[in-house]
Amino acid sequence: MPTTYEPISTQTLGSAVQTVTLSSIPQTYTDLVVVVNAQSSVNSDLYVYFNASNTNLYSRTTLWGDGTSAGSSRVVHSDGYNFLVLTYYGAVTTTAGDSVHVINIMNYANTTTRKTVLARCNSASSGVDATVGVWSSTAAISSMTFDLAGTRTFSAGSTFTLYGIKAA
Repeated sequence: MPTTYEPISTQTLGSAVQTVTLSSIPQTYTDLVVVVNAQSSVNSDLYVYFNASNTNLYSRTTLWGDGTSAGSSRVVHSDGYNFLVLTYYGAVTTTAGDSVHVINIMNYANTTTRKTVLARCNSASSGVDATVGVWSSTAAISSMTFDLAGTRTFSAGSTFTLYGIKAA
C-alpha cells in the first residue's frame, strides 16, 4: 500500500460468524479503506452498516459483469434498506481467496457531510462489480458492521483489514 495508507486493524476469523464489526475507529484520518477477503458456506452478497445504524438511510448504485453479461441496479434509501449492499450477485463465494472487496469511505469523520462509499469486488468465479453508496447521515463513522444475506456466515480464515488515509 502507498505510504499514505496506515494500517489500523486486521481481523482474521478463527471460526464462522454471522457479522464482523470493526469498532473504535480513530477519527484522525481523512478517509478509510477496508479490504475484505471473505468466504462463506453459501455464495452471498456483502452488506455493511455504520455505527450500528440499521435505519433506512442507505442508497446505492451497482454496476456488474461476469464476462458474459452486464447490468446495473439502483436502490434509494426510501426503498427501506437498512444496510448498504456492497455487491450485487453473491460475490462472497465458497472458495477461499476467490474474491477481494476494496471499500473506500470518504470523509468518514466529517460531521457536516453525508458519507460516500466506493466499493469494488473482484471474484474469480462470479465476476466483478462496482458500487457507489451513500449513508445519509452526518454522524462520524466510529464503527462498521459487515453482514451477509440472510443468516449466512463468514467462514473461518476470512480477513477484514482497515486502513486510515493520512491527510495530505
